[in-house]
Amino acid sequence: MASMASPSAGGLTDHQRAALEVLVADLRAIFGSRLQSLVAYGLARLDGEAADVRTLALLERVTFDDLTRAVPLTAAWQRRGLAVPLLLSRHEFERTLDVFPLEYGSLIASHVLVAGEDVLGGVRVAEDDRRRGCEQQAKSHLIHLREGFLETQGESRTIVRLIASSAPAFRALLVNLTELTSIWRDDVRPVETDAAGLAARIERTIGVPAALIVEVLSAPAGLGTMADPTALLARYVDASERIWRYVDGWRA
Repeated sequence: MASMASPSAGGLTDHQRAALEVLVADLRAIFGSRLQSLVAYGLARLDGEAADVRTLALLERVTFDDLTRAVPLTAAWQRRGLAVPLLLSRHEFERTLDVFPLEYGSLIASHVLVAGEDVLGGVRVAEDDRRRGCEQQAKSHLIHLREGFLETQGESRTIVRLIASSAPAFRALLVNLTELTSIWRDDVRPVETDAAGLAARIERTIGVPAALIVEVLSAPAGLGTMADPTALLARYVDASERIWRYVDGWRA
């Protein structure tokens, strides 16, 4: 598997490389020359937690018989720390870039070539598709917080759980916003994924207070330390609405 990066490249460990070698062999046994590319992606999680290695296999075509042959192998892949691979024909992937602009944009940006051709190396997601994706993500987050607050019935502990459970999605939204503003402003600086860095950049760009962002993103680690969960949620909802309005009126 000469195309895989070195152990340190892309954040791959020796254990992950060994697991991926098994996956490549299994996929080649099933698909043969129809396996055009295998990449790993999302190795550095936004929340810093360990997770199974996610992979995308781009194929000439995928049949139900192929899936049937893969089913008995999935348990062994998972025991090795691999998520079940995403299997797509190359045509399917290219034709759905506009359908999943944020997901594919993140995948393309973070991918590490494991085997085959680096198909993703020359692929780009259209900027307007990314903007629409960010708008949908921002609006969905705002709706989730509003509905979630109603469902808490005003109970403080439930509000704390709402804020904490929504924090990873909020972080992902902020990363997507930051990446898009960087593209449009020709800002070549790497996008921060830590709470403080994200908060500072969003405050400069949109005006949402950095202290509020850090407080929300830190919520999962401080479930018992919120002095006034309702007041924090009120500021959080207001900030989410401000973010949505910003993206809604945003043009390159």
